[in-house]
Amino acid sequence: MNIASYIDHTVLKPTTLIADVEKICSEAMEYHFAAVCVPPLFVKKAKELLKDTSIKVATVIGFPFGYAAIEAKVAETILAVIDGADELDVVINISAIKNNDWQFLASEINAILPIIRKQKKVIKIIIESGILTDTEIIKCCDLYGAAGVDFMKTSTGYAEKGATVEAVLLLRRHLADNVQIKASGGIKTYTFAKQLIDAGAARLGCSSSVQIVNEATQQN
Repeated sequence: MNIASYIDHTVLKPTTLIADVEKICSEAMEYHFAAVCVPPLFVKKAKELLKDTSIKVATVIGFPFGYAAIEAKVAETILAVIDGADELDVVINISAIKNNDWQFLASEINAILPIIRKQKKVIKIIIESGILTDTEIIKCCDLYGAAGVDFMKTSTGYAEKGATVEAVLLLRRHLADNVQIKASGGIKTYTFAKQLIDAGAARLGCSSSVQIVNEATQQN
């Protein structure tokens, strides 16, 4: 297994420096990660650093809590695309889920998805599985699977609970094969990363990516 090809090498801390972005882009080129995931402010910089590679540039929308207005998320999406983002990891409105307002969530995805589709970019929907019930997760699978998103993503990494094998298995059972799964949040070892992939994850969001790849090399 080439674990590096599954990894979105990530830096999303609120104190992110240009030096951090330069570092993860350099590491992405060295280790051949699938993508880097950076704050919206640094999309242009990452795109410039990776311009002669096949490594994708991902960024986040509505991050980390998801309760920005739909219009704000639309504006963020447009700007991210203009700046050159290849993949957009969109935090949905978790408060709407908890208030059982699925019509709002449908309106949100219907406003954002056409922009991403028109530009032929990739959308990953972040649901924050660690603070949702199984029933809520399954409803998300139904809504976003029907909408035709590219990925469902487990977590932002900012909730109390990040990715779990159980959440990935649940998502995989309730999503069509063409909707992939990204696991993120608390993935720090090769053993855990492999468990998530074996459960059905096609991508992993990690900040400990280099450590994971080095562990993989030692174990294989």
